Amino acid sequence: MPTFKSEGTEIYYQEEGEGFPLVLLHGLTSNSEMFRHEIDQFKEKYRVIAPDARGHGNSDKPEQYELKDHIWDVVSLVDHLGLDSFHLIGVSMGSYIAQGVAIELGDRVKKLVLVATKSHGEQASMEELYERHADEMAGMTAIDKMMAASKYMFHNQKAVGKWLHETAENSEQLTLHEQAIASKALEGFDFRKDLHRIRAEALVIGGLHDGLNPPEYGEETAQLIPAGVFLEFKLSGHAPNVEQPRLFIEVVSNFLE
Repeated sequence: MPTFKSEGTEIYYQEEGEGFPLVLLHGLTSNSEMFRHEIDQFKEKYRVIAPDARGHGNSDKPEQYELKDHIWDVVSLVDHLGLDSFHLIGVSMGSYIAQGVAIELGDRVKKLVLVATKSHGEQASMEELYERHADEMAGMTAIDKMMAASKYMFHNQKAVGKWLHETAENSEQLTLHEQAIASKALEGFDFRKDLHRIRAEALVIGGLHDGLNPPEYGEETAQLIPAGVFLEFKLSGHAPNVEQPRLFIEVVSNFLE
């Protein structure tokens, strides 16, 4: 397994294919294996690089870290690999990290795809969703709350359920303690005043039925990026790449090309 050290933390990453580099950043409590379908598709044309964020997957799991650490890990990874320029795709938490990387690295990020995103938040989106439905979820266990929340997050729950099962079978899952640490890392970020610094062409994709990061959050993000455009997937929630996979690959491939 390829790894490197970022300020003493070991970060694991997958790398497949040849061509112009394409970096994929996964969502909260997941890992690079969530992109198995995308890796298989994009590796035909690109050098695909998909890290496990710190605290996730096969990477080290510190007891405390912040969003800025995730951002620095990606900057360190592309430096470690000697990438002068690359495309960048981030989903949910990965899209927050991607915004920070694109702000930091300027012209090195050529094309930027942000999926199910937002540009600011006082706490993790899942915690916000739990608060919005506190009466319904009162007294539930953490697992029960996650299952109850899914109807507010996804439109094609069958496809998402299969995807989550396959990802869990093929990768290491986080404990509830590790999930709590990962969620806390996303508290209190705000990129709005810096999004004008992004030099990349940006495609922001939101799902009409996403109750976690509603499409208006993505629209706001796209409007603040100089070369940003927003596209809404009508039959998706928080996982457009899973709920409408053929459309996602087609749209993103055309954008990158």
